[in-house]
Order: sequence, then C-alpha cells, then structure tokens
Amino acid sequence: MPRLSDIIKERLGECSPAERKVARALLAAYPAAGLETTAKLADRAGVSAPTVLRFASRLGFGSFADFQERLRAELGGREASPASLYDAGGYGSRPSSAAELLHLAGQSLGSAVADTFTDLPPDDLQAGVDLLADPGRRILVAGGRFTGLLGRYLALHLAQLRGNVHPLSEMAVERAATLATAGRKDVLVALDYRRYEPPTLELARYLRDQGARIVLLTDPWLSPIAPIADVVLPSRVGSPSPYDSLVPALAVIETLIAGTLTALGPAGHDHLRRNEEVARAAGLYG
Repeated sequence: MPRLSDIIKERLGECSPAERKVARALLAAYPAAGLETTAKLADRAGVSAPTVLRFASRLGFGSFADFQERLRAELGGREASPASLYDAGGYGSRPSSAAELLHLAGQSLGSAVADTFTDLPPDDLQAGVDLLADPGRRILVAGGRFTGLLGRYLALHLAQLRGNVHPLSEMAVERAATLATAGRKDVLVALDYRRYEPPTLELARYLRDQGARIVLLTDPWLSPIAPIADVVLPSRVGSPSPYDSLVPALAVIETLIAGTLTALGPAGHDHLRRNEEVARAAGLYG
C-alpha cells in the first residue's frame, strides 16, 4: 500500500493552487500536520477549511476523518515492534523446515530489495551520490543500535575511495570533538529505521543548524529526520521474521558506494590503489 506522503506527491499536479498549499503544508510537517483539525491545517496552509476538505476528496477520501484514519493506520505500522509484529504475523505457525524457510526467505527478501529499487527515485539517489563524491565535503556517518553496523560498513568503503570520511564515535568526548568543527561543508549520512532513536534525530538537528547537508537512509514510514533531510532514501523492511530486514538497506548502501566510485572517476581509483599500497607496506593485510 503506498504511503500517504507518496500519494500526495503523485497527485500534486492535479490540485488547484489552493489545494497545493494544503499539500505542501502537510508534507512540510508530515505526519503531525495531518492529525490536526481541519481548521488548524487550513490556518497552517493559509487557505479555507473547505479547501482542506476538497483536498482530501481529491486524494480519494470521503472525508477528512477518513484521511486521518488512513494516516493513523500508517503510523501504527511506523511504531511496530518485533513483539507486536510477532503477535500480528502468526510467526508461531510459520514454516519450520529448512526448505520451506529458504523459499519464504527468498520470496520475502527478494521482494523487499526489488520493491526498494522500484520505489527509489533516481534523482534522489543521484543527489546522495553527488554529496558523497564531493571532495570538498567532510562525510560523517551515524546509525543506531543495529544500523550503526551498516553505517560503519558504508564509512569503511567510502574511506577507501576518498578522504575526510568519519564514522561518528560512540564516545561522547570524541563525538563532541568532531562536531565542534561542524559546518556547511559537512554531510551527515544518518541511518534511522522504525523505533527511531532520539539521539540520531538530535544529531541531525544540530548538524542541520550548523549548515550541514543530511542524507537519510530510513524505512517506508520515514524517520522524524526526513523533514530536515536533503536526501531521503527509504528501503523496505520485509523479512521472514518479526524483525525488520536491513538487507534492502544494505543493497542501497552498496548502490551508493558503486555510484560514488563512478562519480569520483580516476581520483577514486587512485585513492583506492594508494590505500592498498599503504596497507601492504605496513603489513595490515597479513
């Protein structure tokens, strides 16, 4: 089922000028604005209350209440936990044989990756690659409890292709020292998936205030970082278990790495070769 934010973007061209104001107000403060009263949303958008009702009708809803009901259902998925997904998904009765599990996993993970790439706008991917390949920018990478591993994976690859790449330390003193010099030449790659982590949001807000650009890797429900991000790259999370899969997220990261190497051209190749020469000379690769 498509997200409401995607439906709004797709139908924007069909809207009247006044309805487009409603759409932009919703997208600028999504999803919170969609849960406001009709009068409050109208005031936020600078239009009349009937315009808000016409906008909901334009999207195919019988009333604004129906629109909000759909939004609340979407937010229910956004807050899901492994425990709630286990109860809702009937995992206790799932296939138990290895052959059945392989079939289920292949279908689930394969579809999640394929749907992720179908959904990703090429322009958004290119914007992320352009930021990562800009040699004048410092790249900072931060994730959460599980996504921190993927963030480090991305940073390790980027560090072989270009200079000035820094996975943000978990140690407060080291992180503060890095952030103390933050500014307009920085790019934060933030990985934030549902059960979103407040420290990652606060980090993104701080860096945004310093003028940094934000590349967000997130899920279909979108991290709270999305409204302040320059580039948002969602990935599906379907898996054969009640845990969200990071396989599609890893596929997006691999694609970013490939795109960055291509964008860097000979400079990326030279940096990679120099890294390998130094590693061999220093006996780092055994």
